[in-house]
Amino acid sequence: MEMNDSYRLAPPGVFLSPRRSWRYLHGAVFGLALACTMALRPAWGAEALLWLEQGRPNAVALQAVATLVRAADDGLDPRDYQADRLSAALALLADGPPLPAESAARLDGELTLALQRYLTDLHAGRVDPRAIHADYRVARPVPLDTAALLRDAVVRQRLPQALREAAPPVPLYPALRRTLAQYRTLAALPFWDSPLPPLPGRKLEPGQAWDGLELLIRRLGALGDLATDTPVPLLFEGALVEGVRAFQARHGIEPDGLIGRETLAQLAVSPAQRVRQIELTMERLRWTPLLQGPRMVVVNVPEFVLRAYEWRDGRVQVRLETRVIVGKAFKTRTPVFDELMRLIEFSPYWNVPPSIARAELVPRLRRDPGYFAAEGFEFVGGGQVSTELTSANLDAVLRGKMRIRQRPGPKNALGRIKFVFPNNDNIYLHDTSAPLLFQRARRDFSHGCIRVEQPLALAQFVLQDAPDWPAARIEAAMAAGTSSTLRLKEPLPVVIAYSTVVVRGGRVYFYPDLYGHDGTLDLALRQRALPASASRPAQGTAQ
Repeated sequence: MEMNDSYRLAPPGVFLSPRRSWRYLHGAVFGLALACTMALRPAWGAEALLWLEQGRPNAVALQAVATLVRAADDGLDPRDYQADRLSAALALLADGPPLPAESAARLDGELTLALQRYLTDLHAGRVDPRAIHADYRVARPVPLDTAALLRDAVVRQRLPQALREAAPPVPLYPALRRTLAQYRTLAALPFWDSPLPPLPGRKLEPGQAWDGLELLIRRLGALGDLATDTPVPLLFEGALVEGVRAFQARHGIEPDGLIGRETLAQLAVSPAQRVRQIELTMERLRWTPLLQGPRMVVVNVPEFVLRAYEWRDGRVQVRLETRVIVGKAFKTRTPVFDELMRLIEFSPYWNVPPSIARAELVPRLRRDPGYFAAEGFEFVGGGQVSTELTSANLDAVLRGKMRIRQRPGPKNALGRIKFVFPNNDNIYLHDTSAPLLFQRARRDFSHGCIRVEQPLALAQFVLQDAPDWPAARIEAAMAAGTSSTLRLKEPLPVVIAYSTVVVRGGRVYFYPDLYGHDGTLDLALRQRALPASASRPAQGTAQ
């Protein structure tokens, strides 16, 4: 069997575009990897091959290539693994003459290499997150020994199971896999090609007529937000309004039952675009270390939700789910990382970050000196604490010689408790003195830290194995008005994650790409297009 043309390097002196350069480079790397694989093998007898016997594919080879052909079921691209070419080659061998030993060895090596790449992509993702997020600080998944995994799976006759087990071992992943199949089916429905007509005004309100009601019913019915046999009414009212509310709740929109610009935009997102959004979420899930211990805390930034997880009876259980407020999309984004929670501060001081002090607080204090005492601020520097507001102290803050902090109390920006997991960005979880903001559907209001709606419940989860810290003692420490710090005996993993698709209770929820991370990942995946992928059609990502 001759080496595929895509393995050859460009002739000397031939100019290549960036895309074609990548294609030739990948071909060279693939060919070199294949050559190394063959060189390291034992003598090429039939006993050394995994997939071919006497020049013909065995049963496990057909299982292997079928997995590659179905790679799209996991949001991967079969063309990345030359699935069609390998499938065709094995099909020809099944009915044609057997391959000579050398050609059989080459085909066997190609299939092995394709499967190893597939396993690596399925387990750890196709893009190194550090290449697209400069501040990404999440532990990478433990690499698989793909060669040993494949050989063991073949020997034990459990290849399909072994390949499935390489996927992220978290409940969300298989749920996303099922959702991906559902939305591919939805994408084939014809009525997605017809755009919704313009609204009769700025918003469509109950009791109004609209030319788009029939199409709206079809879309909401297909998506599961409305009974498919709902009759088309003359006016926008009744069950149709409730269907819109259900749709809004699944798309991060205030469920007011009105169709405005935001709701109309989300209704216009096709299932094909949602397919891509699900694929990107599955890719990012391969990076995210969601199972680091018996208990952990995960904040999903686009969803504005914190969940506390615990292993019980061999299953992951959600012990707490609460709303959060995260960093502003355009100025102070909350970074994605994982760290260990080590401290809890009760009745904490708020040490105003220098950037906030220079840009916001000092100018305000110059305009409104009364704000200093009213909010309980003080100056700290040189081992001294001063409650006197002077121009000299403000100037010292601007020079970095002093800092401003806010004393514990009802107006403290951190509220009554602060959860500390040391990190380079000084991000932490905390209570807040402005709880009304939790009622908003979109909650990116902070300077980067994460405000928690139920801090007492979170503290109880964190300290559930500390019998000397019952709920009453936690509440008393939070209300004391005197700052105190508790060091945790067992540090607790905290993951700040970014997932714009979540499946809960069998229902899929889509959230806006708050920080543009989906768009960045989508571009990175397209830029790494492989030889067989050069002619892939462009697809948009859901926003």
